[in-house]
Amino acid sequence: MHSEPQPAECVSVLLLWVEGSVKAGFPSPAQDFDCRPVDLANVLIRHPQATFMVRASGVSMLGAGINNGDILLVDRAITPQHGQIVCAIVDNYFTVKYLHRKHGKFRLVAADPTIPDIIPKESQTVEVWGVVTASITRHLKL
Repeated sequence: MHSEPQPAECVSVLLLWVEGSVKAGFPSPAQDFDCRPVDLANVLIRHPQATFMVRASGVSMLGAGINNGDILLVDRAITPQHGQIVCAIVDNYFTVKYLHRKHGKFRLVAADPTIPDIIPKESQTVEVWGVVTASITRHLKL
């Protein structure tokens, strides 16, 4: 069984935003960048009381940029749309997949084409729980 997560209190996390961009290809000459404080919660969270964090487990969404162990932000206030990445509950277990809708029916589709789609059966309990709005990949273990 899943337990219903509770929204966390949203606190300000001010980070310095460096104006400009960082080249991921050929390096650009170093410049004096302007910095301004930005609240990370305002950048990532649209509906604080309806946004939850979950940890991704598995590799079925690697093609969507979601790695095993990533932290996902899930917003329950957003109405899920075709093609969005959603967090769903299938037979009391959480899963993260693309939502595909067609002719009034839906299926949950992994980014990995070798993983079978989840097509709800009559006897199955499936609930689209929320929309994944961001994923956080840790590159340095703290």
